[in-house]
Order: sequence, then structure tokens, then C-alpha cells
Amino acid sequence: MISRIVLVLSLLSACAVVVTAQRWPDGKAPVIANADPYVAIPGAALSPTKTTTYSAVFDATKFAKDPRSLVPAINAAGGLLNDLAVGGTPAKNTHFVVVFHGGATDGILTNENYRAKYGVDNPNLPAIAKMKQMGVEFYVCGQHLAGSNIDPATLTKDVTIAADAYLVLIGFQNKGYGVMFF
Repeated sequence: MISRIVLVLSLLSACAVVVTAQRWPDGKAPVIANADPYVAIPGAALSPTKTTTYSAVFDATKFAKDPRSLVPAINAAGGLLNDLAVGGTPAKNTHFVVVFHGGATDGILTNENYRAKYGVDNPNLPAIAKMKQMGVEFYVCGQHLAGSNIDPATLTKDVTIAADAYLVLIGFQNKGYGVMFF
């Protein structure tokens, strides 16, 4: 009988812990709606600031697991723009570059070509267009295009062909940009 009482009290205690667990604020995606939202963490270290300048080059090599989802690098760049907007960082303090090569290149196909290949509209194009308006630079590796025999006419005009993705990465690292790999 005592063991049943102990079991019941243990279960009630566990339920109380679950009920009083931390309730996190809702995430917000004010800039790129289909990218990851930002959850402001009260009292967190290294939160976005209004005075810091954030410069990053996103190395986009992977395609999304689901063709209805953003390419991981676009999701990360868009999510970080959401982070900074929620944190009050002015847009003039963000300097982002995305360079595509490998599987991620499918994410910059025109909608017509993307739909022909995957059967759905390209979810990356609206995000790329919005980010480009905000000053984000987009490049695709010319070496990858040539080596994979990809016709540049099949790609969105919002992306510039670079001689080589590695030159983009090195060039922006030389300017002090952090590299984010996806």
C-alpha cells in the first residue's frame, strides 16, 4: 500500500513539474516569413544589438530535404535577418552574401524549371527577391554550372554568376565576413 502511495505522489510531482515548465515566447519572422522565426530569450548572452554590424557569407551547398522548403542556406540567412530585426538591429548593419554550388543550385532555378523538376513552385524565389531588396548579395559558382552543364537561363536573374564559389568565399572572408556552411 505504501508503494502505491509513493507511486501516486511521484506521478503528481512529475505532473506539477510539467505544468510549471518554462513557457518560451513565440518566435517572430518579421522579415522573411517562411524562414525560421526568432525567439527572443530574456537575459540571454550575445543577443542581437542595435550597434553591432553583422557580416556573413553563407556557403550554400545543400538542397532542402523537401522541395517545398527553403534551401538550408536561404533559411539560415532569412532566419538570421529575422533574429536581427526582432533584436532591433538596423538593416544597414547587416551585410550578407549567399553563394550557391552543388545541390543548392536547384534552389535558384526559375519557377518554371523548378516546377518541371519538382512539381511545386520554387519557395526560395520570394525569399531571395526580398533579401536582395534588403541588400543581400547572391552568387552562383560558374565552375559548378560549367562542370554540371547547367544553362544559366534556367536560373533566377536575382543571382549573379561568379567565376568560382571559392573565390567568393575567400574574397568575403578577406573583408572580415564570417563563413556559415550549409
